[in-house]
Amino acid sequence: MAIVGARGKHWLIAFASASVLAGCAVREMPPPGRYLTDRECHDLTALKTNASPTMAEHQSELAALRKAGYDPSPFWDDPYYPEDLQAAQRLVDYWFQTECLAARTQ
Repeated sequence: MAIVGARGKHWLIAFASASVLAGCAVREMPPPGRYLTDRECHDLTALKTNASPTMAEHQSELAALRKAGYDPSPFWDDPYYPEDLQAAQRLVDYWFQTECLAARTQ
């Protein structure tokens, strides 16, 4: 097992930090005081009005459901399915009403 010198250790920490920050930059953060991002609001609006949803819209919906506490484990492995999904959906609907629709009317 090789021992990493101080210079190598600093390089490793810098690389790990840059990797973490790069991951955060890719994922959109919601505005302060909100749960849903602008992209999620856009995609949830499209899902509610569009007859043929896209995969990206479904991914946004799943991300919002996960924020609301839903874990999409296999339904045969979840003793609380579908109640936990329905509870998360109600919370996402509430967020949509208070955050997305309210932002569009301002």
